[in-house]
Amino acid sequence: MKSMRAKGTQDLLPADMQHFRFISDVFRSSCLNWGYQEVRTPTLEYLHLFTATGTLSPAMLSKAYSFLDWDGWSGERVVLRPDGTIPVVRLYMENPEAVGGIAKLFYVTHVFAFEESGMQNRERWQCGVELLGDARVASDVEIISLASDVWAGLGLSRLELRLSHAGVIRALVKEMKLAPESESRLLTRLMEGDWKEAAENAASGSDIRQILSLFLSLKGKSSGFLKNLLATFPGVSTGLKSSLEDFEQFTSLLDTLGVDYVIDITSGPGFEYYSGPCFQFWLGDKKVGGGGRYDDLIPLMGGGKVPACGFALYMDPLMGMFPLKGGKRAGQGVLVRGSSTAPGVVKLCFDLARSLRNAGYVAELDFFGKEKSDWRWVIAVDREGQPFTVTDQASNRKKPAASVPEAVNMVGAGR
Repeated sequence: MKSMRAKGTQDLLPADMQHFRFISDVFRSSCLNWGYQEVRTPTLEYLHLFTATGTLSPAMLSKAYSFLDWDGWSGERVVLRPDGTIPVVRLYMENPEAVGGIAKLFYVTHVFAFEESGMQNRERWQCGVELLGDARVASDVEIISLASDVWAGLGLSRLELRLSHAGVIRALVKEMKLAPESESRLLTRLMEGDWKEAAENAASGSDIRQILSLFLSLKGKSSGFLKNLLATFPGVSTGLKSSLEDFEQFTSLLDTLGVDYVIDITSGPGFEYYSGPCFQFWLGDKKVGGGGRYDDLIPLMGGGKVPACGFALYMDPLMGMFPLKGGKRAGQGVLVRGSSTAPGVVKLCFDLARSLRNAGYVAELDFFGKEKSDWRWVIAVDREGQPFTVTDQASNRKKPAASVPEAVNMVGAGR
């Protein structure tokens, strides 16, 4: 049968939703434990939020789903949210009384991006965190540490943290003294992960070419590398020096906290609104998260000079990466099986299921003779006035129970 599902979309089946809820629940619990507050933004936003003075790159905007909002007669062009951070920044700007000052916000949301082949997902789920109003480098380290808490809660290990710095990248390009059009094109290429043109544009023998060469050949942990750069090239511009110092301060604090990382200047694709440290989390060959500092974003959107940083965890590649223990919460669930739909049997089944739920169990009703159950316990209700049959599927033992309270107690005794 030909698929009726739109190209580039996916259904989440019950097993998928177990993974989805597990990831989002671990993420939400970690954020709440760190003092962050949950928010949610609309799926539809005005296009101008994402075009404001280069808020998003042309490459990203070319993939946005946009259309005229005729329903509201505004004539405004709206988009299906192509980014998770910008709507939260808008929320922050429009609700200063509720989230003003230093705001620590988190969300679980979906973003949309057009993809021609339809082989990749066009609707992508992510868990995001935004820390707004704090310029201290400790905030950048805080969000990385919070992300590490989430990874630990998910039981994932061997993640690689790759660090880059948008300010260093922009300053290196600025030092090449290119024409405005060439500089803009080069930055676009770098956002797409293509560094070949950057190496070609740096003058042969110049400090910038040497710095770029050192960055591109570096693959390892070394805040000392950044200190050496500053000492080896004292004649670099104030802008580049300031960005390198910021990068060095950031990595030194990570060293102090014992955080493992790899400096990889090329790991900053899509840094259009980032202004400082940026990072990515990799699990094998899959990028599963990323973020950074974006102090210029709120001014670009017409707000004050408010510093900010944040990150997102990408749920799609994470789904199915780890087994869930116990399937359908085995040991906490009971199948209440009615032998018929006679009124007396149905009432007994509903009364028993209600008592089980009040006692903290999941209780599933079955009047259709379900052959197998993933739950540990099965309680059969044969006829009104007859004992219940309580089966512990873990040990394959069956016992009679004369009443609803006795059946519930038997399940509790066998936890």
